[in-house]
Amino acid sequence: MWSDTQELLRDVTGELDCATSVYNVLKEPRRVLVVQVPVRRSNGVTEYFTGYRAQHNNACGPYKGGIRFHPGVTIDEVKALSVAMTIKCRVVNIPFGGAKGGVVVDPSQLNEHEVEQLSRGYVDVLGDNLGPDKDIPAPDVFTNSRIMAWMFDEFSRRSGRNHFSFITGKPAHMGGSRGREEATGFGVSVVTLRALQRRGIDPNGARVAIQGFGNVGRNAAEALTRSGCRIVAVSDVAGGLYNPDGLPLGDLLAWEDKSKGRSVADAPFGRRVGALDVLFVPAEVVIPAALEDQITGDNAKSVQAPVVIEAANGPTTRDGHARLLADGRTIVPDVLANAGGVTVSYFEWVQDLGSYFWDLDEVRARLSVFMERGFDDVVAEAGKSPDLRRAAYRVAVRRLSEAMLDRGWI
Repeated sequence: MWSDTQELLRDVTGELDCATSVYNVLKEPRRVLVVQVPVRRSNGVTEYFTGYRAQHNNACGPYKGGIRFHPGVTIDEVKALSVAMTIKCRVVNIPFGGAKGGVVVDPSQLNEHEVEQLSRGYVDVLGDNLGPDKDIPAPDVFTNSRIMAWMFDEFSRRSGRNHFSFITGKPAHMGGSRGREEATGFGVSVVTLRALQRRGIDPNGARVAIQGFGNVGRNAAEALTRSGCRIVAVSDVAGGLYNPDGLPLGDLLAWEDKSKGRSVADAPFGRRVGALDVLFVPAEVVIPAALEDQITGDNAKSVQAPVVIEAANGPTTRDGHARLLADGRTIVPDVLANAGGVTVSYFEWVQDLGSYFWDLDEVRARLSVFMERGFDDVVAEAGKSPDLRRAAYRVAVRRLSEAMLDRGWI
């Protein structure tokens, strides 16, 4: 992912005829912090976990990015994702720069008290590198609103006063925004409808297959169903469920809520398929909303849907992307498709700063405006080219270049 990101930046800065210094600034984060976070385990032994925070570019506003707790976190991963966040913020034109953080840990092996220690310790060791006008964290893989509340409390304890705008993704009663949990999935639905419209496909009855039925996949499915789409396939890590006539989403969600610990593939509403296979069923839209590198040069030929919406970060490899384009597919890239989360994080930050909070309908309406405008900007940049990923990066890099030039950085 990291090498692909740098190569795409090099290509785009070349296409835009930017000064060499633009690529030199953007190719690496301005700062990468490596820390050791202590946790006293229940057996009395103190264990140290390696944590990272990559701060890529803050030319247009404070750094912004999630924190993930995952055993597979690497320094190159957080660097690549910090670049993607910078690009994402510029594509939808919100005043943040990109950051990303993570701790190398399997949180399922920690008890609740140990997870709290890890959360507070991460904020403590990063210290003054974080703050509401410096670097604003948010939830990511295996972190949630409870963990954000602990981090908020630790930062406030350190500073001696409440800083509600320090972190986003908090519980609503602690300055969190309405609609934050559904934001990424709802944003995915907005660009999906826009992409169907661009292809001349009626969303009413359009078949949608979603790989990854976590927070993003579920909320995208609900929003698309409200717009008339049919969800024909979903999957989680253990397998997938396919019904060509459409899955009864309400029944499926109710079954899943009652069947904690079981795979969605076990639900009695369709035929069991492989977790990856849902990307290749007959459909108008496929939404990879799980892991990176799912659509590759080897399997892209099996994608039947004309529209691919990248709800996950980096779900399509460089070769897979090239093959999809050659086959005439429309790919809405991750830096646009999943920007709903950071957009509503921006809304939360604004609401915290003003101590005035919006209702859910207002959040959804404002989010729709940002996502539709971002989509239209990317399509306009692409012109006759089918490559929306390259167009999105051109939009972002041009805006970054202008800001850095005005600030005297280049």
